[in-house]
Amino acid sequence: MRENRLRSLWKTGAAAVNGWLAIPNGFSAETMAHQGWDALTIDLQHGLVDYQAMVGMLQAISTTATVPVVRVPWLEPGILMKTLDAGAYGVICPMINTREDAQKLVAYTHYAPRGVRSFGPIRGLLYGGPDYPAKANDTIVTFAMIETAQALDNLDDILSVEGLDAIYIGPSDLSLSLGCKPTFDDVDPRAAEAIDHIVARARAHGVVAGIHNGGTEAALARIAKGFQFVTVSSDARLMAAGAQQVLGRMRQGAPGAAPAGY
Repeated sequence: MRENRLRSLWKTGAAAVNGWLAIPNGFSAETMAHQGWDALTIDLQHGLVDYQAMVGMLQAISTTATVPVVRVPWLEPGILMKTLDAGAYGVICPMINTREDAQKLVAYTHYAPRGVRSFGPIRGLLYGGPDYPAKANDTIVTFAMIETAQALDNLDDILSVEGLDAIYIGPSDLSLSLGCKPTFDDVDPRAAEAIDHIVARARAHGVVAGIHNGGTEAALARIAKGFQFVTVSSDARLMAAGAQQVLGRMRQGAPGAAPAGY
């Protein structure tokens, strides 16, 4: 079966740099993949991407060594199984709040006897290789999102679920749940304390910790704290930032040019 480079990186203690895909388009996904990200996550929970667009984006990512990951909309067996059947090598599931939630997530993403995933890998077999049925359980990575006060209360119970490979912090939702302002990087002290607690407990349980970031400085600081999967920005945000940089320079250097947003 094709190697999952996330697992290979983590075994060496390295951190994976993940990009985020919000634009429902194969060419934009292919362009992002060719920039050298360790992984790219297609977001089905928020934004504009639907299942069919996701399939084309997975095909585009597979032109490179970048690991294809998908954030599913919710803890629902149908979409988790179809996402894996389409060739995702990792799934991120939002709002995992209890041990039972984590157990269901592991069950839905693993074939028997470890889980209840129905067999029919379709494109997963094409992407992964002919031995996919025998090796998928040990190759695919399952992330549980920790992003609520309830999940914090149940953190050790969640982290102790066998077969859960990683957790992923959504700083904005976690902040909201704790009564703080929603943001990625400059989180309020209470949220910052919670994030430090989560990564420490994850490491104690031997579970990889991941987190969403708005910029590179926050991502680098979090790697230093022990995070091994850091998302930096998204295709849409990077496109907007690049356009703003070009236009800002042009407005400054071209006398009489129309103001930005004209």
